[in-house]
Amino acid sequence: MSHVPAPAAPAAPAAATADSPVEPARDPRDEAPQFVLPLVVRIERGAPPARTDALETAARAVLTLLGDERAHGDGEWAEAVRDWEDARIRKVVRRARGAEWRRAEALPGITVHGASAEVRVFPPIPLDGWPKDLAKLQVSGTELDDPEPPAPADPAGRPVLWLNPDLEMSAGKAMAQAGHGAQLAWWALPDAARTAWRDAGFPLSVRTAAPADWPRLTTSGLPVVRDAGFTEIAPGSCTVVAEHPALR
Repeated sequence: MSHVPAPAAPAAPAAATADSPVEPARDPRDEAPQFVLPLVVRIERGAPPARTDALETAARAVLTLLGDERAHGDGEWAEAVRDWEDARIRKVVRRARGAEWRRAEALPGITVHGASAEVRVFPPIPLDGWPKDLAKLQVSGTELDDPEPPAPADPAGRPVLWLNPDLEMSAGKAMAQAGHGAQLAWWALPDAARTAWRDAGFPLSVRTAAPADWPRLTTSGLPVVRDAGFTEIAPGSCTVVAEHPALR
């Protein structure tokens, strides 16, 4: 697929962290049944993950599902993934701890571990078809911090998802946006580069771009996430640029 974004999703319920990696415009995809990709981040009261690690882990979780054999061909999740991709590409990030997290882990999905973060991604579901153990989870409350500033990224050595330096986003919103950026990069890559990335465990960094670099990044031809503007930020805002060595 091309890395050129398709149009963005219509508004999700106000409480949900549902975003699209595409620009707002009416499209035949709007008429298709709408699905969402659920992501649940584990946030224990006494041991929350670092913000950057949570963003990177969420992005890798999206990629892990996209690269999983169950999401392709006759795999058990393949039809749900196709239905999701045929409509608007929505993601919702919720949080869980304790028994909530254990119930979430009992549902079909994949848990991805970072240095301090755990994120479980689930196959896409209809907007109105949330399993009860996920539907009851909170969307808000994913405010996270980095104990130490993250190390500088090395875009020549590993993919980087660059965040817009002029936007303030909650951790949940930024996790969804990082997931969108990772997905656009995945779509844009040739098969050999996809396979190499998957086999390496989807290494990537999420960093905030330097203000002076942002205009160059958004006009570089790299995949750009444009938000639909239904939560937190203005419609059409560029939130993430996905820089992968194979896309230069």
